[in-house]
Amino acid sequence: MENKKYNIQTKLVHAGSAENKSMSNAVTGAIQLSTTFERNEDGVNGSFIYSRADNPNRKELENKIAAIENAAEVISFASGMAAINALLENILQPNSHIIIPDDCYHGTKALIQTFFTKWQVEYSLVDTSNTQNIEAAIQTNTKLIWVETPSNPQLKITDIEAVSKISKVKNIKLVCDNTFATCLIQNPFAHGADFVMHSSTKFIGGHSDVLSGIVVSKNKTAISDAIRLYQKTAGAVPSPFDCWLLNRSLATFAMRVKQQNENAMKIALWLEKNSAIGKVYYPGLASHTNHAIAAKQMCSGFGSIISVLIKGDEKTALKLASNFKLIKHATSLGGVESLVEHRRSVEGDNPISPENLLRFSIGIEFVEDLINDIENGIATL
Repeated sequence: MENKKYNIQTKLVHAGSAENKSMSNAVTGAIQLSTTFERNEDGVNGSFIYSRADNPNRKELENKIAAIENAAEVISFASGMAAINALLENILQPNSHIIIPDDCYHGTKALIQTFFTKWQVEYSLVDTSNTQNIEAAIQTNTKLIWVETPSNPQLKITDIEAVSKISKVKNIKLVCDNTFATCLIQNPFAHGADFVMHSSTKFIGGHSDVLSGIVVSKNKTAISDAIRLYQKTAGAVPSPFDCWLLNRSLATFAMRVKQQNENAMKIALWLEKNSAIGKVYYPGLASHTNHAIAAKQMCSGFGSIISVLIKGDEKTALKLASNFKLIKHATSLGGVESLVEHRRSVEGDNPISPENLLRFSIGIEFVEDLINDIENGIATL
């Protein structure tokens, strides 16, 4: 399929499908569960050798993501954390330094703190919503700036282009965790990022039934080659069925995200007026810090994650999270169903989220039903 000929919605349905044709001419591609592939008489294999190295379903997934991201290299993993680890392993060096957001996903920070300290890797937690903070934190051994925009869970907005200008002058790699925005809303490559990471468990999967992660490289480089080799050698690869599920989900990706965005904007505006809510974090609101930057780099919506500060303490926030009927109190986000989570209670030994913060992941349900569910939940406090 020609990469530039079709609209992204068409690519989401059809791109990559030639990698997985079957003799039945089925419209829906087959799941290729085989771990090994037959060799020719001379001992030479065809396109596939062994499923850890590659698989038709994985190839289809990676080609489809490459088509919609307009990227040279897409490398898939068994989880978002595996994708993060692959980037860190292949960019950082012993005794190097990394800058990460002070409000980043707690798993990213925990990975660096727990496993990269043995390399004597240093890290700085920085409020990346202010670019001057990043510039001030750079050291002579800084190898990587990791941005997450919007951040998890306070939805801080980082100016990717401004950070990119700094990173290029200093010869530092820039990675953007684009999980919350997705490539449908925000293209970090257009603003100068070197690599993009997705927890494809979230919006790309969209149905809360597959665990996976993706590394995207705009160009084929020595680092992307190393990450590809790392994928095949270390073996944290998604199963054929996981890849098939992601391919299935991508066909409705654009429609799901559009509806989720529309719902979230209406709910954020409603929450901002509710007397039980102390503060609403949502990039689409004019009151949100760096709203203008979000409007510049988030080209088709502001995402479907909303965080709020409840007027009350942790006990009040936890009670409210369990008061809803439609919105389930559960970890994760990006699915067709709406979820709510009290972030502080899942952040481990060193939580950073406010005790009264709830993070909503807005789904595709009828928006008035969701608003009524929130209103009724608040009323029962």
